[in-house]
Amino acid sequence: MNDIKHLILDMDGVLWRGETPMPGLSTFFEFLNAQDYGYVLATNNAMRTAEDYVAKLAKFGVQVSARQVLTSSEATASYVQHTFERTERVYVMGEPGLKRVMEAAGFSVLTPEDVKKGERCRLVVAGLSRQSLTYDLLAMASLLIHEGATFIATNNDATYPTELGPLPGAGAVLSVLETATGVQPTVIGKPAPYMFQEALRRLNSPADKTVMVGDRLSTDIAGGQQAGLRTVLLLSGVTSQKELSFAKIQPDYIYDDIQALQRALASS
Repeated sequence: MNDIKHLILDMDGVLWRGETPMPGLSTFFEFLNAQDYGYVLATNNAMRTAEDYVAKLAKFGVQVSARQVLTSSEATASYVQHTFERTERVYVMGEPGLKRVMEAAGFSVLTPEDVKKGERCRLVVAGLSRQSLTYDLLAMASLLIHEGATFIATNNDATYPTELGPLPGAGAVLSVLETATGVQPTVIGKPAPYMFQEALRRLNSPADKTVMVGDRLSTDIAGGQQAGLRTVLLLSGVTSQKELSFAKIQPDYIYDDIQALQRALASS
């Protein structure tokens, strides 16, 4: 990897698991900064904003800028901005972080109560919703999609990693809407290309000088390969060595964790 100059780093399962940082996290970033590697932290998690992640990393002793953090909610807002009128109203099914990003991008967010009162919009943007997930939230999203609203998903990860183990992710929730409407959403997060294109724009780097580092074969690795990147799989997240041995998707490099990746970069 001696010609690699930039890294796109997944976060959940790579830099931390839930609220627990991976061993050697601050040392890893000290190394990247000292060696002048460019990096963007790209996550399919749409529940938090870039600023939330900056604050989380600061608690772990790591300083990054909001520009170095790319969430699927930010990528979704960018996609919608470039595809629809900025004055467009949007129905959002997701956590407060996704709503804040859409509002910051200039969109008015409709609630289930608004839809019940007869208000309508042409866009349904959906991500993982935990505390706020209700039947009404799903039902009004389904109604709008049935009426012709465009269905956009921040990501379709089936699970997300936590200290307890993998828990239901956005894809599990979205399957309810897909079943109810028969409509497949336009997915923005990994492995879709938009997330990688936005990361490369932020890095100002060509694909052949950039590596995607992740823990999930179906999103990080498959998407990185489709975007023309070399890929690194870390076994610190959702993909086990046993699963990897039977998988059709194979990364270019495999390491146990960020400490092993740092050693590999240092020796290249």
